[in-house]
Amino acid sequence: MVPPPAQRRLGPDDYAQPAPVLAPALLGKFLCRKRGRRVIRLRITETEAYYGEADTACHARRGKTRRTAVMYQSGGYAYVYLCYGVHWMLNVVTGQEGFPEAALIRGVEGFDGPGKLTRALGISKALNGENLAESGRLWIEDDGFQPVCRAGRRVGIDYASETDRNRLWRFTALEKAASLSAPQGSV
Repeated sequence: MVPPPAQRRLGPDDYAQPAPVLAPALLGKFLCRKRGRRVIRLRITETEAYYGEADTACHARRGKTRRTAVMYQSGGYAYVYLCYGVHWMLNVVTGQEGFPEAALIRGVEGFDGPGKLTRALGISKALNGENLAESGRLWIEDDGFQPVCRAGRRVGIDYASETDRNRLWRFTALEKAASLSAPQGSV
């Protein structure tokens, strides 16, 4: 039996990339959540990029607020917010300090929606601002798998300008890592 490839936790340099670059690069990585004594690792299958105050779909379009302050930090922090008063959404802050951008984690294997994945992994406002490079509760790992992906239009942003609605900043993995895709841990 061949052992699985070593997994490496993403660090600050990995998160320093612009959101439209990092969002597709997150596909195939493991979203890791420690709950109690077990660690759940689920492969990321869908992301979306949000890039700066000029992006009318980005929460920071109106500038820095209490809610969006974490987006202005350097890349590598979790931005968790409540959507429609019902679903928690997990974003990975990307890029350089002072420029607000993030990649929304829209899906992981087994959970095809951002609200479903946060509910399954127990992700809530308590993890907003969590440093993903250092956290013992929430982080991302890379085992080298890079799926083929498709880019498409972001969803749920009818309020944004036509230009921003038409950006191809939603990324979906088209293949799975056959022997590596099984979730590690149980939800």
